[in-house]
Amino acid sequence: MPGDTNGELQSTSESFSEIDWEKAQEGTRLLLEAVGADSDQEHLQDTWQRRVPQAFETLTEGHREVAKPTMRTFPSEDTSTVIKTGIPVYSLCEHHLLPYYGTAHVAYVPNGAVVGLSKLPRYIRWQSRRLTMQESLTRDIAEGLRTEIGATGVIVELTATHLCEAMRGVERATETTTRAVEGQVTDAVKRQFERAIDKNTRS
Repeated sequence: MPGDTNGELQSTSESFSEIDWEKAQEGTRLLLEAVGADSDQEHLQDTWQRRVPQAFETLTEGHREVAKPTMRTFPSEDTSTVIKTGIPVYSLCEHHLLPYYGTAHVAYVPNGAVVGLSKLPRYIRWQSRRLTMQESLTRDIAEGLRTEIGATGVIVELTATHLCEAMRGVERATETTTRAVEGQVTDAVKRQFERAIDKNTRS
């Protein structure tokens, strides 16, 4: 774990790290000083030397393929729609570097294979840990899942609150919903998906 204070800090997760710790430290220190804070104060030293670089290393894991969960599939002749609702999402707005957070719902139509249910939240978490826009993230999850599991079709819906909107600008905590559809998805599957989302929202 990084504990050194001489500017030679290393990542707590070496295998996942591709960030430049020296630049992350210097950038954080300069930002603190830009807003009038004294980066040499004892209570701020650990902020720029360890805490912020460590946080951004974790929150940007989605940019690194090595951090992607293994999407192992299992043969299945069942073509019934698989729906997973209420998956927590936390990401970073690429325009303001502020978080947006919410809930994702996903459905896919198997094409000879299914994936472990725990892998869907893990994959969405990995995709969301990057600098992105909600619209792009929704599409990337749908496209990526279809590729990873070879599904006939995938639907992803994401509803999120953006702190770049709530803490600045209009300063209102509204919700934004985006949806992406990849592959062949019938109207019946869409209706089933919407019923599952409605049930999750009401529960």
